[in-house]
Amino acid sequence: MQCRNCGAEIADKALICYRCGVATTEARYKPAAPGRRPSSQSLILSVIAIALLVPLALYLGRLPAGEAPRAISAAGAIVALVVVVLRAWLRRRVR
Repeated sequence: MQCRNCGAEIADKALICYRCGVATTEARYKPAAPGRRPSSQSLILSVIAIALLVPLALYLGRLPAGEAPRAISAAGAIVALVVVVLRAWLRRRVR
């Protein structure tokens, strides 16, 4: 087989030309578009997460060590987990 770019004789099973480096077949998968902007849903979710987690962190930071109510600590962990899951879901849905 001959390279479609430089005309060099290459093996029939070659993936690229050894002389010029051009692929012998078209790519199966196209790369993602560079520079994608985050969606408005992702931005809103980030703002809500910060609005919920910053006051919680400030409250827990003012308490003496080991005296944070379990309900508040659990609520913070749940909010953080929900944010991570929603962001992953939004990223998967956008692709």
